[in-house]
Amino acid sequence: MNDFLVVIPARLSSSRLPEKPLADIGGKPMVVRVAERARLSAATRVVVATDHPRILAVCEQHGVEAVLTRDDHPSGTDRLAEVASLLALPDDAVVVNVQGDEPLIEPALIDRLAALLGESSAPMATLAHDIHSAADMFNPNVVKVVLNKQGHALYFSRAPIPFARDAFATSKESLPAGLPVYRHIGMYAYRASLLHTYSQLAPAPLEQFEALEQLRMLWHGHAIAVECVAEAPAAGVDTPEDLERVRAVVAGSTR
Repeated sequence: MNDFLVVIPARLSSSRLPEKPLADIGGKPMVVRVAERARLSAATRVVVATDHPRILAVCEQHGVEAVLTRDDHPSGTDRLAEVASLLALPDDAVVVNVQGDEPLIEPALIDRLAALLGESSAPMATLAHDIHSAADMFNPNVVKVVLNKQGHALYFSRAPIPFARDAFATSKESLPAGLPVYRHIGMYAYRASLLHTYSQLAPAPLEQFEALEQLRMLWHGHAIAVECVAEAPAAGVDTPEDLERVRAVVAGSTR
C-alpha cells in the first residue's frame, strides 16, 4: 500500500451534542479515541485538524499531532484543504478524512479506502454498502449513491435512488430483488492536488439543496471512486444516546 495520512476534522461546536470532540469516553476525549483508532491503520501520520485551542491542548496532552485551523470552514473538506496547505503536502499525497465522531472506526476500513484511491485514476474515493431494507431506502437521513460501470459515483442523494418505478408503484414495504441500492459511508480519501484546488470550486446548487458536500466534486466534473464493503461500520456519535452506546462498547472492550 502506498503511504497515506489520516486527517481528523474536529469542531468544538455541535448543535446536538455540545463540545462533542471533548466528550469523555473511558477516560479519554472522543477525538483522542478516534486518533488512536486511526493509528492502528497503515497511515504514516495521523493529524487532528481543529478550530479550537481546547481541542489542540487535549491532543497535545495525549501525544496526538494536531493543527489549528480557521473556525469559519463550512465543511470538513474545506478544513482538510487548509491542512493540506499548512502541511505543504505534495500533490500526489493521499489524505484520508476520518470524522472526529467515529471512535469505533475500523482501521481496516481506513486502509481499504486509501488503497482504493491508490488503485483508481479518480482524485477522490469513498465507500458504501448494500441497503437491504425499504425503511433505509426511504429514510432521508440515509444517503444513497448510484454508481456507473467503472464504480464511480453518478449521484448521491437523500432521496430513494435508484427508484424502482414499477415495484414501488405496487408497494414501498420491500425492495425488489436485484435493485442496486447502496448506502454511502461518510469517509473520503483525496489526492492532495484536489484539496489544493478545492477552495476554487464554487458551491454547487445541488450540494446546497441536498446538504451533501461531495456533490460539489461531481458538479465540477471530478470523479469519485466508490467501493462497496460487506458491512456497515459502527455508527458514529451524533446524540447523547450515541455517546452512551459508545461508552458501553469501550467499557466492555477494556474489561
